[in-house]
Amino acid sequence: MSSEIAVEVKAVSKRYLLQTTPTKHLKSRIFKNQIEDSSQHWALKNVSLELHRGETLGIMGRNGCGKSTLLEIIAGTLTATSGEVQINGVLAALLELGAGFDPELSGRENVYIYGSLLGMSRRDIELRFHEIIAFAELESYIDEPVKTYSSGMFMRLAFSVAVSSTPEILVVDEALAVGDEAFQRRCFARIEALKESGVSILFVSHSAGIVLELCDRALLLDRGESLLLGPPREVVSQYHRLVYAPAAEQESIRAEILAGSSAPPDSEGNPTKEPSADPNAQKVESLEQERLEPNLLSKSRLEYVSRGARINHCAIVSPEGAPLNILKRGKLYYLEVKATFQKPAYNVRCGMLIKTVVGTELGGIVSAPPSEGIEHISQGTSITARIPFRPRLTSDTYFSNVGIVAASPEGEVFLHRISDALTFRILQERNSVITSSVDFSASEKSTIKIED
Repeated sequence: MSSEIAVEVKAVSKRYLLQTTPTKHLKSRIFKNQIEDSSQHWALKNVSLELHRGETLGIMGRNGCGKSTLLEIIAGTLTATSGEVQINGVLAALLELGAGFDPELSGRENVYIYGSLLGMSRRDIELRFHEIIAFAELESYIDEPVKTYSSGMFMRLAFSVAVSSTPEILVVDEALAVGDEAFQRRCFARIEALKESGVSILFVSHSAGIVLELCDRALLLDRGESLLLGPPREVVSQYHRLVYAPAAEQESIRAEILAGSSAPPDSEGNPTKEPSADPNAQKVESLEQERLEPNLLSKSRLEYVSRGARINHCAIVSPEGAPLNILKRGKLYYLEVKATFQKPAYNVRCGMLIKTVVGTELGGIVSAPPSEGIEHISQGTSITARIPFRPRLTSDTYFSNVGIVAASPEGEVFLHRISDALTFRILQERNSVITSSVDFSASEKSTIKIED
């Protein structure tokens, strides 16, 4: 294996036997090629990849596609049925946070136990002990039994110990989702610092934003198979196609993705493509246009009880009225809301609240300022509202609540609202200068004056 390669996975497969009796298990050991298909499940099928020195590679895929299984095999906690994994460097794995913790022991004692399981010497743990506790914010509780910790406290301590080591290779399985928002940010910052220091990172994430921001390359897994290994921008687009595809279309989409990744890799491990001749390259390019993706629907939609009005239709539309859910950053769109009123209403306003995938509220739009809504709407009236907005957001998937409010003796109240009514995605841009979810960029040019 080349010294420039940190991890090499060669044709790795993992098989599990289903409902195995002692007799069937014995037969499987003796007659390895004579196992009924119905008695086995392949979690991974012939997966290969290379993680280069200093590279960050993200693994994406639907639940049950084999992501965690692959990381466990790479980390050495699970044995592959076939294939080979070669590791060139000191590896630390954040797989199941807190595995090895003893709830009866104190936090202090568990730091030493967990650290030793991660390959740290007692001397290393002692040198980093105060840093570990400070990062976890558990100074007042470190000598209490872990069984008295809340789940958040437990996860903070486990993550703090895990990232306190200085590995050459870091394997992470969704560990960035621990704790509250403030601690998640600190975890993410720690991962960024490790990346900047040259650590090779291999991690699983469902967040398109994290993959696009952190990764140099990405791997798309589905049903244990490697569908695509290449630039994050392309992998994220194909991942979204697969996630939101109805069952009847999944096979054809899988075939398209596999056909697009069948070209021989270049020196960076990405498929080589000729844009003018490869129909799949044209397909990927067409995915980067604003459009309506029929399968990009909210699966968490929640409609509240009507209190005098009902939203019959809501959508994001172009200025010409065409419905869209794949949008371009900063471009003009309209929130279109159609509603009927069962009761008279006063000072009526319509609006939308935009949220991230994890529910963080980013902001919203309303049809009018407070006290400047539609003065009066009679019972039985129908309305169509079109509210302009420009989504100044980075590339990712977002959800939005849609609602109608009106004045009442108790103040402004919702007449009707729908949580997660709409789902939309912002397209990735080349040469973007945005570094957060919300776009704070300006149209004016930046200036830098060099002082002598």
